[in-house]
Amino acid sequence: MKKELKIEVPNNYSAITLEKYLRLHKDLETYKDDTDAVTATLFYHLCGVEPGMINKIDTETFTKIKNQLYSFLAQQDFDLQRFVTINGVEYGFEPNLSQMAYGAYVDIAKYKDLKIDENWHKIMGILYRPVTKRVGKLYEIAEYTGNEPTEHWNEVNMEVHFGCLFFFINLSRDLLSSTLKSLTEKEEEMHPNIKSILERSGEAISQS
Repeated sequence: MKKELKIEVPNNYSAITLEKYLRLHKDLETYKDDTDAVTATLFYHLCGVEPGMINKIDTETFTKIKNQLYSFLAQQDFDLQRFVTINGVEYGFEPNLSQMAYGAYVDIAKYKDLKIDENWHKIMGILYRPVTKRVGKLYEIAEYTGNEPTEHWNEVNMEVHFGCLFFFINLSRDLLSSTLKSLTEKEEEMHPNIKSILERSGEAISQS
């Protein structure tokens, strides 16, 4: 008797937690030079299909699912979510980055790069803290102590995490664009290598 294989394909990151994403990313890095292994990894982590079951999927279905997964992974349209509720507690994104507590700034800076890795949940725990007051669009969050719990961010979906990451990527792009524009206006005073260095920096941000 032929057994039916039910495959659920995600179409957005709301079903993918940070913990699950990090496991996926680790395996993708391990098998990045093997196309078939990368595909099997995507099927396993995102659809729950064991590697040994892939060959039992008909070609048309396999190709359709594969294309859906790659399209899904290519998404880059994420908005910053200023409020996130976890276990009944509402957390708010740092309302004024320019006046963020020095201790919070130092603790973020020690990670060197803002990227989604095993330290990302700690960064989210710094940037998002419990909301203590809300009046319309204005709000306040708890003062930073340096002892905030962060493990619960591992269970938050990737739309929230990517929204925060892309907020900083877009902010960096805007700052880079403004800097290049300012330097172009004074191009006669510019060191010949400055512009190319800044442009390469922009490319690195895009690749991240």
